[in-house]
Amino acid sequence: MSISVFLPTRKGSERIKNKNTRKFAEFEGGLLELKLRQLAQLNVDEVILSTNDEESIAVGKSFQSYFPKLTIDIRPDYLAQSKTSLSDLIDYVPKVTSAENILWTHVTSPMVSTKVYEDSIKDFYKGLENGFDSLMSVTAFQNFLWKKELNDIINRKGQERWPKTQDLDVLYEINSAIFICPREIYKNNNDRVGKNPNLFEMDKLISVDVDWEEDFKIAEALYEKFGKL
Repeated sequence: MSISVFLPTRKGSERIKNKNTRKFAEFEGGLLELKLRQLAQLNVDEVILSTNDEESIAVGKSFQSYFPKLTIDIRPDYLAQSKTSLSDLIDYVPKVTSAENILWTHVTSPMVSTKVYEDSIKDFYKGLENGFDSLMSVTAFQNFLWKKELNDIINRKGQERWPKTQDLDVLYEINSAIFICPREIYKNNNDRVGKNPNLFEMDKLISVDVDWEEDFKIAEALYEKFGKL
């Protein structure tokens, strides 16, 4: 079955100036350059860089001569604002690809290597054979989680006041690194996961997400020490 990668960026990052394209580690084109290098080695039908950012477009065009599967989609400005509804962007995605399946990822996951993407795609197809309808990357969370309104721990299994952490309920953080879903679910359900997603677990190192300035610095240090394309 065909699979397309959807990679969105936008101009006007509010928390980190020029987050997508400022120099990151040895990559002059920043997080976007790194992500395109990772995706260029992936066995998929196409990679769609969807953006309204001139600098992102320039980085993308610098790849096109040796990355023939890369398509640059000039996304309308109204779909690239901080106030843009995610539902509206989800509705847009199946209009820019005819692939049967869509892998949605972000430049803000620099530790997600080509190998991790390959493994997620294998798990997605295997999951389809076992009753799952999509895949979503997550990071397991098993630590004390306190809710102020209840004035208590909310992931305790039994009655013990302070159980061992390994005896707490395991929760899962959606790390937004990978979503894989059939195009039909996008069209029919206006969603990027189905009703029964396969949870693709990542460790904390791989799932690091760049959202704030300190995240950028931490991710850069991690990539320089541990990163592989």
